[in-house]
Formats: sequence, C-alpha cells, structure tokens
Amino acid sequence: MRVIGIVAEFNPFHKGHENLISRAREVVNDPRAIVMPVISESFVQRGLPAIIPADVRTKMALRCGADVVLGLPFTYSCAPSARFALGGIATLLSTGVITDIAFGYDAGTPELLKELADQINEDSTEFKEKLKNGLSEGLSYPAARASAIRASVSCDSDDIGEILKSPNSILALEYLAALKKIDKLRRVNIIMIPRDQTLESATSTRKKITACAPSYSQSELFNVLKGTMPDKSLAAMLAGYSSGEFAFPDMAAYIRRALLHISADLGNIGSCAYMGDDLDGYLGNLVSDLRPGDLPKDDFTLETFAKRAETKRFTMTRIYRAAASFEAGQDKELVKLNHPPYIRVLGFNRGGRYCLKIMGKCTKLPVISNPSDALELCSANDSLKKVFELEMRASAIANELYGRDIAYAWTSKPVMI
Repeated sequence: MRVIGIVAEFNPFHKGHENLISRAREVVNDPRAIVMPVISESFVQRGLPAIIPADVRTKMALRCGADVVLGLPFTYSCAPSARFALGGIATLLSTGVITDIAFGYDAGTPELLKELADQINEDSTEFKEKLKNGLSEGLSYPAARASAIRASVSCDSDDIGEILKSPNSILALEYLAALKKIDKLRRVNIIMIPRDQTLESATSTRKKITACAPSYSQSELFNVLKGTMPDKSLAAMLAGYSSGEFAFPDMAAYIRRALLHISADLGNIGSCAYMGDDLDGYLGNLVSDLRPGDLPKDDFTLETFAKRAETKRFTMTRIYRAAASFEAGQDKELVKLNHPPYIRVLGFNRGGRYCLKIMGKCTKLPVISNPSDALELCSANDSLKKVFELEMRASAIANELYGRDIAYAWTSKPVMI
C-alpha cells in the first residue's frame, strides 16, 4: 500500500492542493494510493488564526482526494518554515506507514533543490556568523538568511536567487532538510511537483474571502471563489458558513486584543517564544505609541496595521508569531522540542480508516482521536501535556473568533466521510 504524506495548511483548500494530490497519485502510478496530509490546526505559519476552522478544512480535503487528515500542533504550525517543515515531516514519518512525501515548488528544479538542501547547514558556526553579519548590516531576517545560504553553498545557478525568494521553494528546501535529519536511510520516496502557475495561491484566495467582509455574503463568496477552489471544497466551506458552523474570523479584532494583553503585561512578554532580539521592547513601544484610528475596525486584511508595525528587523510574520505565542502561552523552552509527542487524527474516509488500523500497529507515538483521550496521556508524558494543552489554548482563541464556544475543541471528534 502506497501512503503519500503531505504537509499543508489548506487555508483554504484550493485547486493547487487538489492538483498536488492528483499529481502525486499519478507519479506513484496508483490511483488508490492513500493520501495523508498533516495540516495546521488552529493557527498557521504566518502567525494568525486559520481563516477556516480545522474541522471544516479537514472536510474540504477529504472531499477533494485526501484519505486521512492529521493535525499539526500550534508549536509547529505557528512557526518559522524550518520548524513548520520539521514538525510536519516528523509527524508523518512517525506514523510508520508513509512511503512517499509530496510537496510543490515554484522555482528551480528537483535536482537543484536537493543539491542545495544537502549543502545547507544552518547549525554550523560559519552559517550563524554570516547570518549575524547580515542582520547587523540591517537586512531583514529572511534577506539575511537568504544571503547566508548563498554564501554557504558551492553550487552555482541563476535559479538560487529565485528559489530563496519563493515561499513554496523555501518550504521545499525545508522539507528536504527535515527528511535528511529524520529519514537518514532515505527509505521514503520524495515527490516534487512544480506548482501550476495558472492556479491561484492560498494568499490570493484568502484576499478574495476577506474582500467580502464584513457581510460575507454567500452569493458574493461563491462568485469570487468559483474556479479558484474545487467545487466540493467551496461547497463544504459555504455549507459550514451558512449553517452557522463557523464565522470568518475578524483578524483586526484579534490583533487589537492581543496588543491590549501585551500592553497589560509588558514585564513578562520577554519569556514568550519569538520575543528575542528586543522584539518585546519594540512591541511595548509600539503599543504605547498607538493612537485612536491606528488600528481601524475595518482592517480585515491587517494591511493598515502592517504598514505601521513592520520593519526591516521585524517582519509581520515574526510579530504575529510572537503575539500568538503570548496569547496562547508558549514559552521559549517549548520551541526547543523538535519532535511532536503525539499524532492527532482530524478526519478520515473509508480507505483512511483501514490505513489508520495499520498505523496503530506501526507507530510508537500515542494516537489522539478525541481530545478527552489525551487527558490520561498527559499525566504520564510532560512533553505531550505541554504541547497538547498549548494547542487547546490556541484552539480556544481561534474558536472564539469563529463564533464558537471556547471549549469547542474539547468536544470535537474526527470528521468521517
């Protein structure tokens, strides 16, 4: 049985995701291959709550080709690309059933990406020194990191610059690096699919959704999203929204509340994850300088806030991740945990159910289907307790934004299609 693992957010599930799933099955020449994505649960990599709840995104994925959907906990999903990739790959490989890992890329070639991944060593003294020099010269962290990578590799290609500017190709490098660390015997087959540039990205799809704020008219949503999202994915989203299953989150309200909490506890924010390099001091000054109108209630895309807050030193993703860590209560120690301590099942179909039975015999990690299952596990495993409770706190924040009870996550069950 071929089981294809995918690390994703599906925020929301669009045609590019559908294309990745179908192309991966074509590559392994098995239309019945099991596809097992691991997706961000409450918060996504850019540091904000997902625009659609995890259970609805799970339903969208299962209706569009996925068989089993696993959850990526907050500490890995709301994180820089290296940690996001490592958490996702580690989760998939710990199932014991993955035969293939599939992901997309925008620039370069599979051969060049593999060559770069083999040469990059971000733990080396040389790389750290080059990164430090770039930051001291006033470069943003992503620019300094890209510069350090270029200076650290011997391969020469005009495509390297494009690779290091492309989010999908940067993630591809991180997936390859994570596989190199975890799959040392290289037992897992790697499938790299070039992204179809004619299909819209998740970013542009989210912009279309937020353009419908604050009314989020169903007819308007349908008209702007048809052709961008697969019909079954769009139908699942609209059905959930129209039935009151969820509301689209007010990101402006969320960030205003986060900043208010930061201003009320300035003395303690330095212990939170991603608050280093004096970001805590910068946020303290930012909050102190805010005036009426600086955070308008109709700033649904947070573009107004970003123009005020972003600097070369601190990108908005860094600021959002730090604010999310503060809101959810993630300290600096927790981000040192490199391997997820459990596997969370968010949903499955009939083929996926069979795969889960096999996974139960192969994995060495505890498998959590219902949140209540974790209570007994937490008492015997401190790492599991910290990661799971953090996810529950993050879920409470997100569910309130979705118009749900803050305890909703504790009663949720896997989606079955």
